[in-house]
Amino acid sequence: MNGLMMDDFQLSLKVLVERAERLSSASPVVSRRPDGSVRRTTMGECAGRARRLASGLAALGIEDGDRVATLLWNQTEHLELYFAIPLMGAVIHTLNPRLSADDLSYIAADAEDRVIVVDESLVQVLESIDYDFEQVIVVSDSGSLPAGAIEYESLIADCEPLSWPAIDERQAAAMCYTSGTTGRPKGVVYSHRALVLHSLVFALPDALGISSRDVILPAVPMFHVNGWNLPYTAALTGAKLVLPGPRLDPVSVLDLLEGEHVTFTAGVPTVWMSVLQAVDAEPDRWDLGSLAQVNLGGAAVPVSLIAGFERHGLAIIQGWGMTETSPLGTVSKLPAELETLDPREQYEYRARQGTPIPLIEIRARDDDGALIPWDDQTMGELEIRGPWVAAAYHRGTGADKFTDDGWFRTGDVVRINERGSMRICDRAKDLVKSGGEWISSVDLENELMAHGAVAEAAVIAIPDERWGERPLAAVVLRDGMQASPEELREHLGSGFAKWQLPERIEFVEAIPRTATGKFKKTALRERFVEQAA
Repeated sequence: MNGLMMDDFQLSLKVLVERAERLSSASPVVSRRPDGSVRRTTMGECAGRARRLASGLAALGIEDGDRVATLLWNQTEHLELYFAIPLMGAVIHTLNPRLSADDLSYIAADAEDRVIVVDESLVQVLESIDYDFEQVIVVSDSGSLPAGAIEYESLIADCEPLSWPAIDERQAAAMCYTSGTTGRPKGVVYSHRALVLHSLVFALPDALGISSRDVILPAVPMFHVNGWNLPYTAALTGAKLVLPGPRLDPVSVLDLLEGEHVTFTAGVPTVWMSVLQAVDAEPDRWDLGSLAQVNLGGAAVPVSLIAGFERHGLAIIQGWGMTETSPLGTVSKLPAELETLDPREQYEYRARQGTPIPLIEIRARDDDGALIPWDDQTMGELEIRGPWVAAAYHRGTGADKFTDDGWFRTGDVVRINERGSMRICDRAKDLVKSGGEWISSVDLENELMAHGAVAEAAVIAIPDERWGERPLAAVVLRDGMQASPEELREHLGSGFAKWQLPERIEFVEAIPRTATGKFKKTALRERFVEQAA
């Protein structure tokens, strides 16, 4: 016997955008331009302009399934493209302007982008891409355009609003490419259904708990995994959306948090380490009383960062995900029964990557391929599945990342406790194998950053003739503070065995970062491994 429900109702992004248009059209959208000026509009105005934008793109020949690239910051035009491109049946492909010209050229060609929309501040990046787009559209305040380009406002000025066509929920809506740390970047193709379900679960109280009362500031770029799906979640819930543009320095972020009374913000830990240093330096400068939650992901969050924000009355919630998981997979919230723990124990629990959010399942396998027990001791490579997890890459690359029974191999090495809360020990390629035993670079990094003099730390494996590999720590000290290698090793000694401690601790001015703000360990290896050899 089958159920008698409306199973033909399609979970497409049309549902989210039309809901915003009808029920939360007055919800504010605030956008800061590269020059620092602020523009104010509403969700309804953005949705209406998206209809005219879609008509303009259709007049350029964009049809179902065509890829339209964007080279933009977190700005209102990007939000309009988030709405217009998928709802007209095409595919939005967000390009990361911080990638190399070689990677951008490869990615655009691999995706077969037809048209690109670029902010005038990024035209130089566009000109470095070795790929012929059929048409270039420029968001311009100055009116200065490259030869043959169309100005964004003139494209939509005289267009009639498009009535959105029916969209199958399994149709492609968006594309993002992986960072390419192991080989060429790989394309992840998101369906409408995946993004709708992700937005619904994202907003649940035991996920990230977003409602129409919230003011959201995505400090994560909209070219990074669909802005962590925050623009679509804002459309779904009717929350106010604050788009910070390219300026993610501490003062710019803090000014927006205070001025717009932000309640929810999200980004990678490296951004928020700098924000914490700014708040510590001038604790009375900003009023952050509205800020209820800072969601961090993209890299492990050290206990010191959680405790640091707690000093200022700010709660950090850690999440974990990947480009292949749309991105949210797990969230680390303290269970009610653990709220009586000592604060240090609470911080340790919250520093885990957390439990799977609803509709997501996880497991992990050891080196022999056996599923590991959830004993918080045994390590294994994390595997994940769910309705917004990639089942394959664009063009079928990277097939070895997917298991025969439908799980995605993440490359993250984890321990899982009896509650199902996972703790990432390392990326598989970043573990240090010394004398046949594994050493977690993440654990060493977090403990180093708990030292009062350490601002940032990254640990890599370097070759060792006797032990195979040994850990090396690259450390950035806080301004005006000092620490010796011996002092840092003594600090580590309380939590690690002597054989796990790095013999070499190198003090550096800054740790290189990837295009998405994570520590770039490949650059550290290039710098230090040759010296070690």
